[in-house]
Amino acid sequence: MDAIKVIQQWLKDPMVGKIVYVSVGIFVLSLIFRTLNKTVPRYIQDSDTRYHFRKTVSFISYILMMLFAASVFSDRFRQFTVIFGVIGAGVAFALQEVIASFAGWAAISLGQFYRPGDRVLLGGIMGDVIDISILRTTLMECGDWVKADLYNGRIVRIANSFVFKEPVYNYSGDFPFVWDEISIPIKYGSDRILVRKILQKVAHEIVGEYIPIARTNWQRMVHKYLIEDARIEPAVTLMANDNWIEFTLRYVVDYKKRRGKKDELFSRILDEIDKTEDRVAVASTTVHLVQTPILDVRLQQQGNGVKNLT
Repeated sequence: MDAIKVIQQWLKDPMVGKIVYVSVGIFVLSLIFRTLNKTVPRYIQDSDTRYHFRKTVSFISYILMMLFAASVFSDRFRQFTVIFGVIGAGVAFALQEVIASFAGWAAISLGQFYRPGDRVLLGGIMGDVIDISILRTTLMECGDWVKADLYNGRIVRIANSFVFKEPVYNYSGDFPFVWDEISIPIKYGSDRILVRKILQKVAHEIVGEYIPIARTNWQRMVHKYLIEDARIEPAVTLMANDNWIEFTLRYVVDYKKRRGKKDELFSRILDEIDKTEDRVAVASTTVHLVQTPILDVRLQQQGNGVKNLT
């Protein structure tokens, strides 16, 4: 009987009634938005649109839940302004990293640091952005023990607060291309003009498809930022050293296909050099002995006599 009376007294308390009302309301709202997140994306074909729809629905659900709770307890908030202020200051100090991550999420969303699908270098980790939540950014990591820009299979979650602490390198932001270079050592005496023609020809055949698209994107960069115009077409430069003539081919390539295109370029260049019938030869490190030093060996034997051998 005592327990029943206690429960009856609790139910008569307006605060308990509001707590129950808010709990039921939040449960109903979460059920509605969860159903939307499960049903509507099935009819969206584009993966980017589907991803952004889910994120938007989740964000709206959180806002509505907070507004609903605030509207129910609005008359009580005035009585506890000072208490809430003190508690809020303590919570802000204890959760400063969480607050910084939330601020980082706002900066990422409004400042266009990066988007899902971009390749970034964040917190010393390079990878493709696969998710951006309120507190963390999730990357599919590239590199580390795997050479070049290939996935290694690890999924990394980085606090959004890192955008305020370290530089953010975006490989695919406004300009979804990167410049890359390969160097070919050629022996002295080779046909330098022919080498230059081979490199230019192979570059246009392998990566020439990127030139018009990259030029259009770069023009947008020039109009948007204070930046000088850059050469998009492949360029061949020459440098001579003590051992060989070094040709360097500089070209624009899709940031996701850098390693594959470099393999194609090297393969085709070596094939074309083989067709030159020794007019062009690839150099390698050699050691040339100019003069053999004189060896002076002296043997001394103690005893009956001494022998000197030179």
